[in-house]
Amino acid sequence: MKISAKVDYACRVLAELARLHGSAELAQIEHLSRVEKIPQNFLAQILSQLRNAGLITSRRGIAGGYALARPPDQISLFDVIEVIEGDILGLSGNHEGRSSRRMREVWTEIRDTLVEKTKSFTLDMLITRRPEEMYYI
Repeated sequence: MKISAKVDYACRVLAELARLHGSAELAQIEHLSRVEKIPQNFLAQILSQLRNAGLITSRRGIAGGYALARPPDQISLFDVIEVIEGDILGLSGNHEGRSSRRMREVWTEIRDTLVEKTKSFTLDMLITRRPEEMYYI
């Protein structure tokens, strides 16, 4: 399993919005792109998906921007993954054959563990508050 750049970018931009939550400050796309190092065109697509799913709100105009639609402790990584990618480890393909039933059980158990773990991490846990908490390579 591989975490897509789109999911990673969505989580990062939501973490930045979580940092601003409660300040009445809206984040403009230029700011989000710069601080999270995400190409603006790709970011616009991600923000649109997040807005359509109700995770963020937006306001147009010179004083416009983006904000979380609900508190950071009420948005989990699972919510983000589900919006961007859909079902976590969705099973597809041929379910016939000798080992099929057992493999389905194993994949289901792994999926359930991933769902549980991603639901346990919320945006408030991802907030970078101080410059020394930021990591540079």
